[in-house]
Amino acid sequence: MRELLVATANKGKLREIELLLQGTVARLFSPVDFPTLPEVVEDGETFTDNAVKKARSAAIATGMPVIADDSGLVVDQLDGRPGVRSARFAGETASDADNNARLLRELAGVPAERRTAAFRCVIALCMPDGACMTFAGALNGVILDEPRGTAGFGYDPLFLVPEFGQTLAELPLEVKNAISHRGRAFAWLKEYLQCLQDP
Repeated sequence: MRELLVATANKGKLREIELLLQGTVARLFSPVDFPTLPEVVEDGETFTDNAVKKARSAAIATGMPVIADDSGLVVDQLDGRPGVRSARFAGETASDADNNARLLRELAGVPAERRTAAFRCVIALCMPDGACMTFAGALNGVILDEPRGTAGFGYDPLFLVPEFGQTLAELPLEVKNAISHRGRAFAWLKEYLQCLQDP
């Protein structure tokens, strides 16, 4: 595929996606390239609902193929919260620090063995005619009681990947991209895009 619009304004996510799709897509666009792109309210009940809604809206508006993802943190002890509200866990204008602080408050006193969680990601690829496909990935881990690491974004400093003994904010970006929920979902997407290009 020569051109693809990535429907996210999150600069950290855009950097990751550029690396993940390197060599598969000739040129990536972002909403910055389309200032009149309509805002989409992420009010779906699932990650799939939100991803499809964002990608379909942008594809119809621009006439381009569009990918959008919705991802978040699912904490077992919190019955799956923050889930689809991960970015707004501490309020509509919450920062990463605000969301992390609320997560730590809600898990205060919970022992390590009951702090299991997973990052989940669903990517929607939508065409201008409204047709969509979805690709999913997940990464299991444990929520720490204090942040570690300075890389990454969102809940990365609190999310320990047991196999590596490091948080997502401590791991090098190329390792994070290979193992993360988003990385796994993008591996499926990349495989699909490469199949489209094969004669």
